[in-house]
Amino acid sequence: MKCFYAPETEGHDPQFRLTHGTVVHNAERAERAMLLLEGLGRLDLGTESPPEAPRAALEAVHTPEFLRFLETGWDAWQKLPNAGPEVVPNVFPRGPVTTYPETIVARAGWHMSDTSAPIGPKSWLATRRAADCAVAAAEAVMAGERAAYALCRPPGHHTTADVAGGHCLMNVTAIAAQHLRQAHSHVAVLDIDVHHGNGTQAIFYDRADVLMVSVHAETHDYYPFYTGYAHETGSGAGQGFNLNLPLPRSTTTPGWLDAVDRGIERIKAYAPGALVVSLGLDAHENDPLDGMKVSFDGFAEAGRRIAEAGLPTVIVQEGGYLSPDLSTSLTSFLGGFLGKDPRAA
Repeated sequence: MKCFYAPETEGHDPQFRLTHGTVVHNAERAERAMLLLEGLGRLDLGTESPPEAPRAALEAVHTPEFLRFLETGWDAWQKLPNAGPEVVPNVFPRGPVTTYPETIVARAGWHMSDTSAPIGPKSWLATRRAADCAVAAAEAVMAGERAAYALCRPPGHHTTADVAGGHCLMNVTAIAAQHLRQAHSHVAVLDIDVHHGNGTQAIFYDRADVLMVSVHAETHDYYPFYTGYAHETGSGAGQGFNLNLPLPRSTTTPGWLDAVDRGIERIKAYAPGALVVSLGLDAHENDPLDGMKVSFDGFAEAGRRIAEAGLPTVIVQEGGYLSPDLSTSLTSFLGGFLGKDPRAA
């Protein structure tokens, strides 16, 4: 399996996060990449640095205004009086708004849905290189590889076409799926991150050419709160091509695997040319975000069942946070997907 990683992504190391009114250290830290690389190493999987993807691959998913904000926002922020070290919005548009703002303070609120994805001096380069990884993995699969893995951080599945949030900047999963459309008339996304893939859902919600399936913790009391319900099934041409499978946060491995199976069956019925797995590992029982109770064996079995679907597959890294178990979670999933015993790795 080809695996792609760009060391430049380590430059994005956000500090600010606001939780229940308290400023705490951001969970999406650069150390995550080291743990994930360790997991790859246990399976003797090396990484390649991806080439720079065409800007058109990014523009196929994101608006020009959003990309320009990510690229130039930190520099503009530093020109503010008493500017902090990261772009963190403090005002958000609500209600019917139609005029795109001119000031960086207003643009931060326009393009960021919350305060969990602060932008630092190297964030643009990091998310650009993460997108390069996603495109390179898609290219590898389009060239005939059975599967490829993109170690992307910052992650992406909470970002819409023009609004970032939830530790995410560019939506790397959507970029991979859209890129695969060059070779396939229909593509499916299976998001198994413990959080609902609200950004990916929004991007493809009115389309029939990309099926979106998300297995996640119920959102009535868990991020992203406002989406992820079973009644959200698509709109317009996309009606019936969005499947949410929300589960209680008390869900353990058997219940989670049952939902993954339901997602796989829907994907098989859709018969896409290729699959993108939005691989969050934060459903693990020891993940610090405390979303669900999935075991290492559960991840291995999910990998095996997804592989058995027999589709060309791009695996894009999403969540999974700082825990010694993060490495083993990745080894378990990829080991299961590749038909290797992860316990022997």
